[in-house]
Amino acid sequence: MKFLIVALGNIGAEYTYTRHNAGFLIADRMASKHNYSFKSDRYADVAEFRLKNKRVTIIKPTTYMNLSGKAYKYWLDKLEIPREQSIALVDELALPFGQIRIKTNGSGGGHNGLTNIEQELQSSHYPRLRFGIGNEYHKGGQVDYVLGKWSDEEVKFLPEYLDYAILAIEECILAGFPIAMNKYNQKRE
Repeated sequence: MKFLIVALGNIGAEYTYTRHNAGFLIADRMASKHNYSFKSDRYADVAEFRLKNKRVTIIKPTTYMNLSGKAYKYWLDKLEIPREQSIALVDELALPFGQIRIKTNGSGGGHNGLTNIEQELQSSHYPRLRFGIGNEYHKGGQVDYVLGKWSDEEVKFLPEYLDYAILAIEECILAGFPIAMNKYNQKRE
């Protein structure tokens, strides 16, 4: 069985450690955990590995966040993977920092990357893992907050929270979305 992980983020050094690139950070850490690195390919940087009996492909689209759907659709089609065996990794303002939420469908919720995926797939029925980045910004400061670097306090906890997201993704792949949602969509203490 094959599985596609689509990490949403923006390419370029200026975006590397920003909150908006939480998806890329999860992908990088997951590939590193399994001793694989990314190589450039069409519309994305790609890493492939096996997780037990599953073939997992992680992509980091090189199309920028707002056009992530193009890479998502291309790689689903190329690898002949059904949408139900994919998961988009995305940052989420509406969740506290480090909290995750797994869903198998739903709206883009104002996230331009998810909106583009929905347009390209012509459906809102695709799994996603939202990684909470919090919403500690002043009125009118949303863009600067999202595209801003993690705070020193966040950096202390970020590795632990990224690892938690990776465990949730692996649970989705190995045990299925209902079990993973039941286990990981709980509020963290």
